[in-house]
Amino acid sequence: MEAGGLPLELWRMILAYLHLPDLGRCSLVCRAWYELILSLDSTRWRQLCLGCTKCRHPNWPNQPDVEPESWREAFKQHYLASKTWTKNALDLESSVCFSLFRRRRERRTLSVGPGHEFDSLGSALAMASLYDRIVLFPGVYEEQGEIVLKVPVEIVGHGKLGEVALLASIDQHCSTTRLCNLVFMPAWFSPFMYKTTAGHVQFDNCNFENGHIQVRGPGTCQVKFCTFKNTHVFLHNVPLCVLENCEFVGSENNSVTVEGHPSADKNWAYKYLLGLIKSTPTFLPTEDSDFLMSLDLESRDQAWSPKTCDIVIEGSQSPTSAASSSPKPASKVGSQEAEVGSDGERGAQTPDSSDGGLSPSGEDEDEDQLMYRLSYQVQGPRPVLGGSFLGPPLPGASIQLPSCLVLNSLQQELQKDKEAMALANSVQGCLIRKCLFRDGKGGVFVCSYGRAKMEGNIFRNLTYAVRCIHNSKIVMLRNDIYRCRASGIFLRLEGGGLIAGNNIYHNAEAGVDIRKKSNPLILCNQIHHGLRSGIVVLGNGKGIIRNNQIFSNKEAGIYILYHGNPVVSGNHIFKGRAAGIAVNENGKGLITASGLYVQSSEALHVITNVIHANGDRGITVAQSSQLTRVANNSISCNQQSGVKVEAQCKVELRGNGIYDNRGQGIITKGDSTIVIENDIIGNRGSGLQLLPRSDTKVIKNRIHSFRAYGITVQGRAKALVQENIIFQGKTNKTIFQQISNNRECVMQNNKFLVFKKKSDTWRLVNPPARPHLENSLRCPSAAHNGQVTVMATRITARVEGGYHSNRSVFCTIL
Repeated sequence: MEAGGLPLELWRMILAYLHLPDLGRCSLVCRAWYELILSLDSTRWRQLCLGCTKCRHPNWPNQPDVEPESWREAFKQHYLASKTWTKNALDLESSVCFSLFRRRRERRTLSVGPGHEFDSLGSALAMASLYDRIVLFPGVYEEQGEIVLKVPVEIVGHGKLGEVALLASIDQHCSTTRLCNLVFMPAWFSPFMYKTTAGHVQFDNCNFENGHIQVRGPGTCQVKFCTFKNTHVFLHNVPLCVLENCEFVGSENNSVTVEGHPSADKNWAYKYLLGLIKSTPTFLPTEDSDFLMSLDLESRDQAWSPKTCDIVIEGSQSPTSAASSSPKPASKVGSQEAEVGSDGERGAQTPDSSDGGLSPSGEDEDEDQLMYRLSYQVQGPRPVLGGSFLGPPLPGASIQLPSCLVLNSLQQELQKDKEAMALANSVQGCLIRKCLFRDGKGGVFVCSYGRAKMEGNIFRNLTYAVRCIHNSKIVMLRNDIYRCRASGIFLRLEGGGLIAGNNIYHNAEAGVDIRKKSNPLILCNQIHHGLRSGIVVLGNGKGIIRNNQIFSNKEAGIYILYHGNPVVSGNHIFKGRAAGIAVNENGKGLITASGLYVQSSEALHVITNVIHANGDRGITVAQSSQLTRVANNSISCNQQSGVKVEAQCKVELRGNGIYDNRGQGIITKGDSTIVIENDIIGNRGSGLQLLPRSDTKVIKNRIHSFRAYGITVQGRAKALVQENIIFQGKTNKTIFQQISNNRECVMQNNKFLVFKKKSDTWRLVNPPARPHLENSLRCPSAAHNGQVTVMATRITARVEGGYHSNRSVFCTIL
């Protein structure tokens, strides 16, 4: 392109000499000139941005070597932000009386310093009028008394940052003030360098050393490109304060304290700050920040309450004689044979041969043919939650996780969860963005109903990064938190909020510590390489822990104890040196997603858990060279089988309740599987499916399938089926199916129950429905509606001979 007959490159060289006002005028000539001005982004706009003494590199202090996407846009954002403090003057000038009866007065510039008009800041302020500019020339200015700002002024240091030092205690009583390019130090008589209670203050490119700054609501502040050395910022009941691109270093206490609920009274600057925040690029997809998803608490409570289920069996014909005859080792019972795939799950012609549940035709069968009922009470997970509103997905909800185990992105999760989206987009109290907190005691402390949002910050080499207590709420998005000497994020005394998309690693204590009824949403974080646990929930702490990567921690990925009660789902927990999830010392909780996946060379105990409504199997034992003991668990309503045991695994299943799963109750091809004293009831596929080359003992169980066989034996499976009670399901399906003539399958002393008339009702009594919780495992605090129920009491790993290859005992909890 050529403009005015000159080559484009030559025009760019000429325009590189123009100042900002001239560039603006040139961009208004025509579209070609406008595009030409925009093309100067990496040359003239970069020079203007870096040459401004009132700002620093747009990505300072976290990424000063990374260029912004657009230098022109960065310069524009800083220019607009630097004018916020004068918006009040524009409001006054727009009033009718002001514009009709008063001429606009030009701002004066008052010079302070040796050889200039004034020799001190105090004397210049005494002569200043509305919105005057006071320039401090290089030197050290020490004020002997407190300075009171009564009129809006701008105080600017001349020269480079560090050449003008101000030792003063300033109390702002006016509506607005801006301070720029100054070094603040406390006066000898007060540690407070600056205070305001109602007005708006703006700090740009300043240093603060060894003192305090205090802002009280309805006052507001806007701070950008400032350094705080051992300086404490107090924000009390502020409706909105913005801290951007700042560095906090060497604090002996908290760097920033946000205390008290945001004031309902708002000063004139609130709407301008809010507009400025919304105009800047966001980390997240936009959504209506005022929208909060209503929670249907009653329906969730009903869905998860203990219930009496009526398993209804179809029937229009009498049962076959083979079902009621005495069992024989080599008998072939059943009217259909399945085409079995290599893993026993594919190519099935009957529902019991498929891990996915019913065939399409089975779903559409006429329910008017119902003939009798089997009634039993299922122990649901609601008592675990203790009435918490943090509910899991409703039973039967489709949970689709990719087969390659890739977690959803933060954007995908927020788009699915409107409540989390509203939290992510909300702005209240204090916004801290793109700041660096390092080499001190504490980062941000939020207390007493305070509200704070932190985006894109770095917290490193601190005692702790963030503390949230006393009914306060925080929103933390895409921060880096590492090398803390204690926990990275600490919540207690009913703290809460959203912790999402953060990278939390190399901390001496837990990455996230949740205590004393705190209830955060922890979403899509990476929590790794901690010297202890990834997340700790204790002391009646709650929370939703979802879709996180938790790995390479020296202790448990998630540690729940002392009545901690979180909802844990959809996480990847791997490469740790202890349990993926450890629950003990009266810990509670609800642990779901795609169920429990065990791959370990250790002896494992999976005891007293609720594994409910997962989008895959309830429990998969994929590798278990030593015995894995699965006892007293409630495994129900999962989209595929309740339990699957892979080849060469050693598993004992005892005292479990395996109910209403859409696939088989238990499917096994393990070398040594013991199934004893379980209730395997109401599953859509077979109660038990024994695949070829498996070796299984099935003893003293109660077994029933909704629309398939009680037990299916395929190929050369070795089995001992003894002293079980097996209920008949669908009438054209019999109780037992053996596909091949196999003398290694032995059945002894089993009791078969076949319905005889329409009024027949069977109940699980003597003993009642499993799981049964021993008195030693019961927790009185879990009582709800007169029932004492404990779920997820412990997931423990008994390690013999040390750790192997530094891998997790539970490689992946999905």
